[in-house]
Amino acid sequence: MTVGVRDVVLLARADLGRLSAEARLSPRRRRNLNLHEMDDVVHRLFNAIEPGSYVRPHRHLSPPKTETMVVVSGRLGLLVFDDDGAVQSTTVLEAGGETFGVEVPPGTWHSFVSLSPGTVAFEAKEGPYVPPGGSDSAPWAPEEGAPEGATQVAIWHKLFEKTPS
Repeated sequence: MTVGVRDVVLLARADLGRLSAEARLSPRRRRNLNLHEMDDVVHRLFNAIEPGSYVRPHRHLSPPKTETMVVVSGRLGLLVFDDDGAVQSTTVLEAGGETFGVEVPPGTWHSFVSLSPGTVAFEAKEGPYVPPGGSDSAPWAPEEGAPEGATQVAIWHKLFEKTPS
């Protein structure tokens, strides 16, 4: 019996730079580098998110999945919402910072906003991939690609600006 062996994949800082450059050129201002096959039980990927990218608030309830994000470069703002879309909490996740990652439980409304160019997070969650839709996309938030998304990102970004002391 022959057992297939996957290649060892080395991850370099230069890969993150290239991924961020691709994200900057993308209309969504995001780009993934998947380390998994689509039918893998666990999905692992690097997610480059540039300032101005709109990540529609969503949850992973149907089917229930936990989402883990660890920022490996840059700064990412985490937003957690209640069922009506009110912001419940904001947290800055920063590579090398005191708070650098998050585990979001199934059913929790959340989104992310990039706070600096070159922001890349490592993401892991159960597979297979199911795009947020139906009851997992926030009905109270603009759809991805809608012009209101840019306005929403600007509002969220202000929540992370430091106030002068």
